[in-house]
Amino acid sequence: MQVSEHSSQRPGQRTLAGRSAKQLAALGSIGSAVVLVLIKVVLTVATHSLGVLSEALHSSLDLIAAILTYLSVRVSDLPADAGHPYGHGKVESFSAFAETGLLLITALYIIWEAFRRLFFYQVEIEPSWFAIGALLVAVLVDVVRSRVLARVARQYQSEALEADALHFSTDVWSTLAVIFGIAAVWLGRRTGVGWLRYADPVAALVVAAVVIWVGSQLGKRTMDALLDAAPKGLQERLARAIEEVDGVLGADRLRVRRVGNRYFVDVTISVSRTATFERVHAISYAVEQRVADIVPADVVVHMEPRALIGEHLFDSIRAAAEQRGLAVHELAAHQLDGRLAVDLHLEVDEHSTLREAHRRASELEEAIRHLPAVESRGRASQEAQVNVHIEPLGTHIAAADSRAGEMKTLGRAVEEYINSLVREFHELVDCHEVHVYRVENKILAACHCAMDGDLPITDIHDVTVALEDRVKEHFPQIFRVNIHPEPVEER
Repeated sequence: MQVSEHSSQRPGQRTLAGRSAKQLAALGSIGSAVVLVLIKVVLTVATHSLGVLSEALHSSLDLIAAILTYLSVRVSDLPADAGHPYGHGKVESFSAFAETGLLLITALYIIWEAFRRLFFYQVEIEPSWFAIGALLVAVLVDVVRSRVLARVARQYQSEALEADALHFSTDVWSTLAVIFGIAAVWLGRRTGVGWLRYADPVAALVVAAVVIWVGSQLGKRTMDALLDAAPKGLQERLARAIEEVDGVLGADRLRVRRVGNRYFVDVTISVSRTATFERVHAISYAVEQRVADIVPADVVVHMEPRALIGEHLFDSIRAAAEQRGLAVHELAAHQLDGRLAVDLHLEVDEHSTLREAHRRASELEEAIRHLPAVESRGRASQEAQVNVHIEPLGTHIAAADSRAGEMKTLGRAVEEYINSLVREFHELVDCHEVHVYRVENKILAACHCAMDGDLPITDIHDVTVALEDRVKEHFPQIFRVNIHPEPVEER
């Protein structure tokens, strides 16, 4: 899931704008590097300064790195395909790693040349105000391009541009060190202080130290990216945010990897084992949204069911049935002389034989007896009593007898009979919408009964069961009665 700060633009427009901005920034960096190389090459020829030479070499490698950055940005923005399901973002990390190698090679050459000039031979340099002014222009160019690159890198989370920005920002200090070295040599000639002639190779060593420091930092960052090291502190931050999502019992395993400007997050969360599939899906979506609020990421959420602390006895029984692919209802439990008795209705395939259905019921009974919530409620010497009523799980859609049609006369009789029971059942207001059908040689009745909407559903259920029994007693030809209760104000 990828989130952008500019919600008014379409995703495709945002992607194209990001590519254009990143590529323009990389091209601008190449242009700046070309200008700096030309300036420093001219100054090297004019001054014979090792410091300037080291900066010229440094800028030459900057030019190569900038070209690599531009090419990597173009490739990294290509969409994912069958061969690269995680995209091409690693190209930016590889580019930054190659830049690290170039920086270290430059540093080694500068150190070698500096020690040669310090201990083995002397090179006369020609300091001038022109050289100092040109280097100050180079400093200004480095400041501008590093800020531009840093801004674009932050906006589009480009690792390659971020590496270039860090690199070029340190160029400022190395160039200032070279300026100091040239100025010190010039001052030594004016004052006759001979040891100041070593300021130039010393300044070159300062440049080498800066290059090594930048290279080591950049190398560590790119190596971490290439080895899929988790960004520091991000896993803990995401785990805390995920565990705050309503319905998440815990984030048990979280893995984060960065590919270019995108993150890939895999997380395993625990959810209540009694939650519905729709509820679990809603929790998963909420987790994805929470992660996207922190980083732009593709999120894969794996859910594992877990029993809640203090889970209700009936929830434990339902979970035991669901684990075996069974449906139960009409759950009831009683505590009798220290022994727990559990009653329930079990639905099985209507094509099952009694032997098959009984086997499944027996397996469920045994599982229920060994539930911690059941064992904790009885005496150690007495197992819980589990009574299972087996009934078929309806899957067959029957057709009504078209010749018999709706039995309107019997229906009116049923309606009059139920309405005659209003005095006996004070919860009942009236009976209406009665329908009677003959289906596969069985008479079925269905009706609506208006009742007091403020009554608890347990009382309403008891009343509807009693009414259904009374109707079947009064009309023995009726096989099944289905009463739909509704609040009187909504009839």
